[in-house]
Amino acid sequence: MSLITKIEKASPLYHKANIGDRLISINGREIHDVLDYKFFSYETRLSLVLESPDGKQRKLKIKKPLGGELGLEFESYLMDKARACRNRCVFCFVDQLPKGMRKTLYFKDDDARLSFLTGNYITLTNLSERELQRIIDLRISPINISVHATDPELRALLLGCPEASKGYELMKRLAAGKIVMNCQIVCCSGLNDGKALLRSMEDLEKLFPQVASVSIVPVGLTKYRQGLYPLEPFSEDGAKETIESINSFGDACLEKHGSRIFFPSDELYLKAKLAIPEDEYYEDYIQLENGVGMLRLLTREFMLALEYEEVFCSGESFSIATGVSAAPFLEKLLVTAKEKYDNINGNVFSIYNDFFGHTINVAGLITGRDLINQLRGKDLGKRLLISRTMLREGESVFLDDVSTDEVQQELKVKLVPVSQDGGELFSAMMG
Repeated sequence: MSLITKIEKASPLYHKANIGDRLISINGREIHDVLDYKFFSYETRLSLVLESPDGKQRKLKIKKPLGGELGLEFESYLMDKARACRNRCVFCFVDQLPKGMRKTLYFKDDDARLSFLTGNYITLTNLSERELQRIIDLRISPINISVHATDPELRALLLGCPEASKGYELMKRLAAGKIVMNCQIVCCSGLNDGKALLRSMEDLEKLFPQVASVSIVPVGLTKYRQGLYPLEPFSEDGAKETIESINSFGDACLEKHGSRIFFPSDELYLKAKLAIPEDEYYEDYIQLENGVGMLRLLTREFMLALEYEEVFCSGESFSIATGVSAAPFLEKLLVTAKEKYDNINGNVFSIYNDFFGHTINVAGLITGRDLINQLRGKDLGKRLLISRTMLREGESVFLDDVSTDEVQQELKVKLVPVSQDGGELFSAMMG
């Protein structure tokens, strides 16, 4: 798949390579994919083997700056096919999607290369021995790992894959190779919580500092679970007990290692109806992408902008549409802003997730059709602020393929996507 499809003019290969050539090796190292390409092309002096469409190979020697790009583009980003997940996780969200959505939403990746390049989480069940050793040899770090449980039998059950039982042993090999790992545990009530969660935390703490952080998030259950493993959402008491267990262990880790290591997600706090911890609890916010500390950081950024930015408030009317879980936080921020800018004219609307089911209450999974159905006929003002996480990355389409243009036409209001940033939210409120 290392077919060259473009050569930048600034590339040292611009007059030497041709579109249609294949990159075979760099400095004697065979190039299998994008990780080989990036790591072995780092040096200043390179000897490349290219293969022309007729099968003839030739060697080229070039010089370039240390770490400089070769300026080549290939047939695919990974220079290989993305690795599909081999697991049948009992909690898999993709298995809980309704039929008829766009095909890309049903593809489950479990690709170590995407973990390093884009932050995706992997289960380690897809790694060959060569790939595992390459991670260690090339110090490909950090990587993100979906652990879920360290008990071999329980992990095999949770992931629906016998190979999953080897997960903790593979993590010990990565730790011995000084690879940093950020981990997640999707916690299922009655399966990997309680004593099983405590064992997982005890095992993972033994790998600190290579295991740098672990997020614990409650399982997300949609209404499309017919024929799947029977799971129940966390109760308020169950969420409280889980948080108490995590924080008790985290307190001991903080005393021993200077880091909590283990962090419950915001969603777990919301299910427990407990206050989100203060800023210092989250240390460097290393698990932000897993919803750990997201609401606290948003609040901190918003309050800093409110305190230090003297801006003109347009007074233009607006509304905010968000998930049920985040709505109280945004309402509180709006009330606080009104204390300083009395001409702010805004409202917050909670959107129930009719598409996936009311057990799903995060903003990022709200669909365009739910926005239309629940806000039609409401006084939304001139602008409707939504979280950018509702939209497909780089596009203006919701999960249900409804476009932002359709929502604007139906609701007769300007749609304003806002990033997960308190300062940007403040600016959007100010108009």
